[in-house]
Amino acid sequence: MDAEQEINKRLTELEIKASFSEDLLDQLNQVIVRQQQQIDLLMREVSELRQQLPEAGTRQPGRSADDLPPHY
Repeated sequence: MDAEQEINKRLTELEIKASFSEDLLDQLNQVIVRQQQQIDLLMREVSELRQQLPEAGTRQPGRSADDLPPHY
């Protein structure tokens, strides 16, 4: 194989690798976008749940395990 053919072969291999790398980068970007959307949704849900909870320091009526008399 002469030098020109070797250079063409190496160039073709590099082009193929670059193409696969671009495809992988696009896929990873899509994953990141989906994950950020999921994080945003979860943060909104957590915020809504916090708003539903009573304020810190106030207790709900009823007994919990901490309210049991000492002889239990």
